[in-house]
Amino acid sequence: MQESSAQQEAEEIIDEFSFFDDWADRYQHLIDQGRRLAPLDPSYQTEENQLKGCQSVVYFTSMCDAGGRIHFSASSDAAIVQGLIALLLRVYSERPPQEILALSPDFLEKIGLDKHLSPTRKNGLASMVEAIKKAAQHHLPA
Repeated sequence: MQESSAQQEAEEIIDEFSFFDDWADRYQHLIDQGRRLAPLDPSYQTEENQLKGCQSVVYFTSMCDAGGRIHFSASSDAAIVQGLIALLLRVYSERPPQEILALSPDFLEKIGLDKHLSPTRKNGLASMVEAIKKAAQHHLPA
């Protein structure tokens, strides 16, 4: 089985959300995505790993493996935010820094989230994307 790229994963998410006609169904799908996310190891739930700029409590961490791929882990105390995390991790986790930096998060707009999130949730989402991009920048090969 061939591994999908970040772009392919983003397109798959757009396709998934296009199946739903109303936002109640889309929110439910988003929440279901979050429920499937593996729980974050409690040792990462520290103030140091807490993202600033999020209304909900969000813990976020990253590590780079020997092959140069970045693994992201995150969790939130809010169901919708947990779903947003799940989407971001599907697209950006387990990728090399160059691929992470090259992909715009515009797939989130294409599924309509930009119009259906509160301003505070949008700020939190922007903080998560910024943390992902910053981690990728940090792990770029010299």
